[in-house]
Amino acid sequence: MFNSTDECFKALSKSKFRSSFHLDTKDIIHAKNYGIVLLRKQAYDIINTRLNYNENFIDGKQTPFKGHPIFISQHATATCCRSCIKKWHGI
Repeated sequence: MFNSTDECFKALSKSKFRSSFHLDTKDIIHAKNYGIVLLRKQAYDIINTRLNYNENFIDGKQTPFKGHPIFISQHATATCCRSCIKKWHGI
């Protein structure tokens, strides 16, 4: 496990899979148009809805690989599913 978030993100940047995620032009425009306040709210809602426990929960299948800048960011930062959060962030 990592001693700090800096160590974790440094390791993530060295992961071929994690470092392959980048926002495309459409995602960048979405982020600029919505602004940081709304993006944070969207991120909270997406993560709370998709990673929160429910009866039909299938870990590893709840975050698409495209369609919203938050999804791309989740994969890049290993916050896309509970297994990745546990493995990378110890949560």
